[in-house]
Parts: sequence; structure tokens; C-alpha cells
Amino acid sequence: MPVSSLVSAPRHYAPDSACWATLVLAHGAGAGQQHAFMVQTAAALAAQGVAVTTFDFPYMAEGRRLPDRMPRLISAFVEIAGAVRQAHPTLPLFVGGKSLGGRVATHMAADPPAALATLAGVVALGYPLRPPSARRPQDRTAHLPYLTAPLLLVQGTRDEFGGPDSVTAALDAAGVSRSTVIPVADADHSFRVPARSPAAQHESDLFWQQAVLTWMRAQVVRP
Repeated sequence: MPVSSLVSAPRHYAPDSACWATLVLAHGAGAGQQHAFMVQTAAALAAQGVAVTTFDFPYMAEGRRLPDRMPRLISAFVEIAGAVRQAHPTLPLFVGGKSLGGRVATHMAADPPAALATLAGVVALGYPLRPPSARRPQDRTAHLPYLTAPLLLVQGTRDEFGGPDSVTAALDAAGVSRSTVIPVADADHSFRVPARSPAAQHESDLFWQQAVLTWMRAQVVRP
């Protein structure tokens, strides 16, 4: 799947079983596609039949810490998503990401190019509703009512960028339809849970990963 120099070489996670959907998954602001969260999430979804593609935004590929402005982030996402659509034209295409990556996915899906107008859904893992350090309120929901694809937000109940209740209230206030919020008990913005037992993190990850898969299947198989 050829891409331009705008983004780094994407990584592809092939399904272990029959493929029923594709997902372009973008990273968060502080860590790229090789971060353990990205690798583990992509591998877990691929094991259940989803072909996952990850990539690095330009600033990450160039070794810069400050994210690019939204138009450049969107352009990079469009490029990768378009290449995935061309490679798998008959499969449902989902887009999403962790934190910043999920936010960029929603912006792209709110005003998609013609080639990506029929997205199956958008998956935001830890939507950054409001940065904890922000001195002024930031509106990160104004574009969401323009989404034509269903939206899934997975939020930890200890997420300092906005927990499930805050995100749900913001979506309702913005008049966003076709959205689903899944709370992850005791999880923070990185989906880490307190180490009550060695199995606690594993069980939490299995919960939200299965919830994502169940939601994705529901978008593909309509009654």
C-alpha cells in the first residue's frame, strides 16, 4: 500500500481469521504507532477478524514533540484511510484512534472526501474532551453533529480529559446523534487501572476491546 512522504510507513495487522472489517487506528499525542498500547490494541482486534492499519502523523515521524495543526493531521489520516479503502474496497472501513488520533478521526469523518463518504463508524479511545492543563475552555464537540457515521467513545471513569458522564453530557448538549459511550471502570486516560491484582489490567483491556468489537459488528450487521 504505497503512501507519500507525508506520513511514515504504516503497519498492518492481518486478521487471524476471516476478515470482516478494516480499521485505521491513529496514535495519541505523545507516542507513535509502535507504542505498546497501539501494538496490543491492533493485535487484539486483528485476532478477531479486523484488518488494522496504524501509522505515525508527520510530527511523530519527523521526531517532533508538538503535534501538527489539525489540517495537516487530517490530511495524513485521509491519505492512509484512502489507501486502505483502495486495498480493501469491499470491506467496511472504520477509522479511529487513541486520544488525539480519535479526535482527528472525528474531524475527518465530519467532512470526509468523497472516497471516504461511506465510513462504517468512528472509534475514539479516550476522547480528549478538555485538556486538564487548559486555561480556557475548549470546544471539541462543535464538529461532531456533522458526523454521518456512527460514533463510539470509550472513556475511563478516571480519565482526566473527561470521564464518561462529562463526555455524554457534552454530546447531548451538542446534539450529537448516533453516538455510544462505553465507560471503563477505574481506568485513566491511558486505560490504566489500579493494580489491585495482576489480572486487573488484563481483564479491563479485554472488557473494552470486546466492547469495541461488539459495537463494530453491530454497525456491519444491520437488522
